[in-house]
Amino acid sequence: MAKYAYPAIFTPESDGGYSINFPDLEGCFTCGDDMADGLIMAADVLALVLYGYEKDGREIPSPSKEADIPLQKGDFINFIACDTLEYRKMYNNKAVKKTLTIPEWLNESATAMNLNFSQVLQEALLSKIQN
Repeated sequence: MAKYAYPAIFTPESDGGYSINFPDLEGCFTCGDDMADGLIMAADVLALVLYGYEKDGREIPSPSKEADIPLQKGDFINFIACDTLEYRKMYNNKAVKKTLTIPEWLNESATAMNLNFSQVLQEALLSKIQN
């Protein structure tokens, strides 16, 4: 899970929209009705595809240098950034039950303080992941 930036090839369409392709990533393409929509759609598909790479344990290729990407007439390159951890938080947020074991004294102390075990565990895991 990380932050990424990849070059995307924007191809203007006759209706004012854009076709968008990420040449470094298999199956990573989208379109937008205009530039603003294209940028939003590009960030979304980039996060989705890279999340899939991470989840499947596939090697994530390095982004190409802009100068090494061949363009057709009218095409241009825009770098798109995404954060797959933020993407996971937004789209993969279903609760999962976990069973754990802690010492009895710790359980008694935490219960006496009315601590929410799930919340404490989530906060601890997030602090570990973000460091």
